[in-house]
Amino acid sequence: MSLMTFTGAVQYAMDLIGIFAFALSGAFLAVRKDFDVFGTIILAEVAGLGGGLFRDLVLGVKPVAFTDPGYYSAPVVAALIVFFSSRIHRHARLSEVFDRCDMAALALFGVTGTVKSLSHGFGTVPAVTLGLASAVGGGVLSSVLAIEVPALFQWTRDLYLLPALTGAVLVALFRFAGILNGGTAMAAAVCAIGLRLISMYFGWHTPRAYVWRNPFAGMRQQPVPAARPPFDGGGGVDGLDGPPYGTPDAEYTVMFPRLDGPDPR
Repeated sequence: MSLMTFTGAVQYAMDLIGIFAFALSGAFLAVRKDFDVFGTIILAEVAGLGGGLFRDLVLGVKPVAFTDPGYYSAPVVAALIVFFSSRIHRHARLSEVFDRCDMAALALFGVTGTVKSLSHGFGTVPAVTLGLASAVGGGVLSSVLAIEVPALFQWTRDLYLLPALTGAVLVALFRFAGILNGGTAMAAAVCAIGLRLISMYFGWHTPRAYVWRNPFAGMRQQPVPAARPPFDGGGGVDGLDGPPYGTPDAEYTVMFPRLDGPDPR
């Protein structure tokens, strides 16, 4: 199977599966944030199509998200399933379902994004980079819209980016060796998923900064009271509108590093 045949046949199915899986994770996030049905659909669309849309814009081609009904219909179906299913949200292992969907989508998008970039004449390093961007772009955008730290930046997420990078690099190596086809591309996706599963089983994480890893640094964040801005005509103490400084209602949370004592984690 040639590269062009692969991109035209197998990639469509892999794209739809990845989009649906990413859309499920976006819909789970929206419901957890108590969004309405339209907000859930929008977040599912962003999670499912955001990475591919960025990839196509960089490649200079018409985004398939706006040309094929399957691409923008899959997130709608995923959002409606999650939004109207009460049984899903009562499930005790909901977070596991979320991780599995995200894991499958990361692996598939890392592979298909790299393949499509290579088919459009990109070099190895740019193609791998664009494959990674298409894999993590939708998740980052949906997390930003939901005002949540993207999983890409959380060290507690078991090797979130590395599995997608593994799949993308394997695709580039298969292309260099002249053996890239539908079977080897699926093998690259399986390797990426396997690495993520192994990291989740053994609890592997990417390393943190030294100041957090040093047991004698003990950096932690603590809330401290901060003064409220003055208001004209206030009835509080010292020209402040409200209770005096130091009471619970007047405290604002300000985070700062503290270097004494052991790391509580």
